Formats: sequence, C-alpha cells, structure tokens
Amino acid sequence: MKPSLQIKLSQQLALTPQLQQAIKLLQLSTLDMNQEIERYLQDNPLLEREEENLRVYEPVGNGMNGKESIARDDRETVDVNGGERQTPERAELSPADVEEDRWFQDSGSYGNSSGASRDDEEADAQDLQPATATLHDHICWQINLSRFSDKDKALIRFLAEGLDDDGYLSASLEELQETIPPEYEIDIDDLEIALKQLQSLDPTGVGARSPRECLSLQLKAMTASPSRDLALSIVERCLDLLAGRDFGKIMKQMSCASEELKAAHALIVRLDPRPGASFTPLNVRYIIPDVIVRKVRGRWVSQINPDAYPKLRINRLYAEILAGQRRGDGALSGQLQEARWLIKNVQQRFDTIARVSQAIVERQRKFFEHGEVAMRPLVLREIADILDLHESTVSRVTSQKYMSTPRGIFELKYFFGSHVSTDSGGACSATAIRALIKQLIGAESGTKPLSDSQLSEILGRQGVVVARRTVAKYREALNIPPVNLRKTL
Repeated sequence: MKPSLQIKLSQQLALTPQLQQAIKLLQLSTLDMNQEIERYLQDNPLLEREEENLRVYEPVGNGMNGKESIARDDRETVDVNGGERQTPERAELSPADVEEDRWFQDSGSYGNSSGASRDDEEADAQDLQPATATLHDHICWQINLSRFSDKDKALIRFLAEGLDDDGYLSASLEELQETIPPEYEIDIDDLEIALKQLQSLDPTGVGARSPRECLSLQLKAMTASPSRDLALSIVERCLDLLAGRDFGKIMKQMSCASEELKAAHALIVRLDPRPGASFTPLNVRYIIPDVIVRKVRGRWVSQINPDAYPKLRINRLYAEILAGQRRGDGALSGQLQEARWLIKNVQQRFDTIARVSQAIVERQRKFFEHGEVAMRPLVLREIADILDLHESTVSRVTSQKYMSTPRGIFELKYFFGSHVSTDSGGACSATAIRALIKQLIGAESGTKPLSDSQLSEILGRQGVVVARRTVAKYREALNIPPVNLRKTL
C-alpha cells in the first residue's frame, strides 16, 4: 500500500485551562477550595485577599519632599513616584509594643482572660483545646502515687502498654510472658497479680480481657445488694441472652421475677463497656456551610454564607507597575491572567451554588415548614432542566456542599432521593418514608415493638406501599436495631 496524505475534518471538545480550573473549583469542598486558593496566593504575587495587605499612605522620610509611600505589612515600603524599594531591617517599636512582645514570650501562646485580645476570642476552637492525657498516662500517674513494689509497678506499666483504646488487654498473659526476657524470671503468677492490681485502678473495668469481665469488674466495685448480685449473675451466666433481649429465658434460668430482672437490668445498662474510650481524643471536624437558608417575609430564601466566600482581588500596585511597562513581562502577564481567572471562577462557583440552592429550597419548602415527613422526591435532572445546566454540573455542586437551615445543617445531596409510588398515584420520597418509620418506631410499645411486616402494613394503610424488605433496608439505614433487640421489660 502506497503512503498518501488525506484531509479529515472532525469535531473535538477541548477544555481550556480556565474551564478546567472552573470545573475543579466547583467540585471541591469549601475546605479543599480554601487550600487550593492558599496555594495560588503563595505562588502568585498579583493575587491577594481583600482583608490582607492594607495600604497605609504616609510621607517618606520627614515628609519635606511631598512623596507618598505604601506601607505593606510593616516590612517593606514602595515609593509610588518611582523610587526604589526600601526594606528596613526592623521596624521601630514603641515601649508598649516591647512590653507586649515580652509578655507573649513569657506566657507562651496562651494568655490570661483579662489580657486576651479580641483575636484570641475569635480563634478557632480546635487551637484552644487543652491537651488530654492518654489512658496509659492516666494509669502511670496512679501507679506513681501507689504503694506497689517497684517490680509490680514495672509489670503494671508493661501490661498498660498492651491496652487497646477501649481499655481491654488484647493479648493473653501467656503471650505477654513470652515477650519478657528469661533473665527477669517473670512467671504467670506475677503477671496475674499485676493484672489484678491494674484492674483495681481507675477507670473501673480497665484491664479486662472480655466485655463479660469488664462488666463484672464494674459490678463488683458497687455496694452489695440483691439487684447487684442478680446483675452480676446475669452478666456471668446469661450475657448472650441479655444481648438478645430474651428476658423470658433469663427469668426462667435465674428464677427471678420481672421486677427483680428490671432492677438488675437498670444496673447493667448504666455500666460502661468501653472504660478507656473517654481517654481517646475525638477527631471533631467543623463544617462551614456554603449556604444559609432563612424565611424572609413568608418566603424561604437561600444566600451564600459570607464566611465561606473568599474575598480575592488583584494586587493594585503590581498591576499598575505591569500596566506602565511598554513591554510587559511574560511571566507577570501570565500570573495576572491567572489571578483574573481564579477570581472569576470563584465567583462563578458561588453563583452556581446559589442558583442550585435556591432551586432546591423552592422545591423543598414543605420540608422547611414541616420536617422530613414532607420531603418531596427530587432528582438531579429536575434541577438541571430548570436551571439549564448539565446534570453533572448539578452533581458537582451538591457534593460536599452544605446548607445551614433552622432544622440543622444538611449536605445539598440530602434533598435528593428516590421515590415510592402511593395508592393515590402520587410519589413519596425515601427520606419521608424513613422519617415515617422513625416516628412509628419512636411511638411503639417497648414490650411489643413493631416488626418490619407490621411497619409495612401501617405504611400501606397510610397510602404508602412499601415492601417488608424495603422497610428493613430503611430501618438499617437509620441504625435502628431489629424488633427482637428493641424489646424492653
């Protein structure tokens, strides 16, 4: 075959860098977007936040030459009339500034309440959290105050290192003994004595090797009483039946009355099966809502949260310098264009979020009035058709974006869901069905809880046709246990 040249016309979608950046910013969460913007702020000198780099005009030198200067961050001064940049080594400090600087050096990062500034009061709550002691630190602190022998203290510390986050000793004593060098001559009896001493420390139940032993240790620490003795017997002999809420078999096996079992059960439910969990630091994530919903003059409206909107602008000084050059610097010109794109794309991102949010609010206004039971079915395509957007764009907008309402903070995706047909020919959203199931279970009798089949029948009488397996799926999604585990005395 001979080689030949051919001309072929074809259409191809090409994403410009500006469009790629807009799509990326749209799908990012508020936290990830702020991190992305911080990267641009560090790399691009022509981009800045509005609240930063405030311009303060003051005369240069003694003010005799009539020139003006711009003080930036108290570090550098630029002559507007064409002078060279002056960078003083250190700004002069007043006696008050020196005293304040000395106070911070002496007190560290924390100050007393009388001298706290307004910035300290508005600091992030995570930065002000006190350092909490771990479970191992708490146990070692008790060991140091005890009168145990040095050998016992060393063995208790050794066992404390094997505790998990819940306070349980995960390894057996035989396995722990094998890790001790033979020259220390530590046998199983020594470890059992150390374990008993460890289990006598706070929190009660620490050092247990099973939930049964943990609950038994806590009951044994209580004052003796008939209810305590019965609760201890139930935990040691019938814990599996208690977990399955088979109260009939427990009464038959323990030869006790219903009132006696009820009193013992009340003691057991007060116990802590995870005594070490209180020493585990919580990883709390704070959500900054992108949208705030309020009722204004009888109409529900949404607006962008000002705290979530980054206020960006072009650095005026560098832009004027670049505009005054006949032949602009290629690198600076590119950075100027990049800064303009970013500002425009950030604004476009929040404009799209505002449009989608308002469309959601208008179609789910009954939810804001009456709650989850009034949630209507809604799909992404419906919002996309109304706003003349692509369905993928609506999906990006509703992912990891949050709305603050009088009923709480919800992800925008929360307002979308499948639907179930009703007898009247209408549709009921899955969220509303879950809310109905939650209401029915919340109002049920503890001695005769409703099964999934009974819940399905009740919903059917209300006009919502839902199969039993669908009820079970929604119940599990609500983290509600099955009927046998919801039974009470």
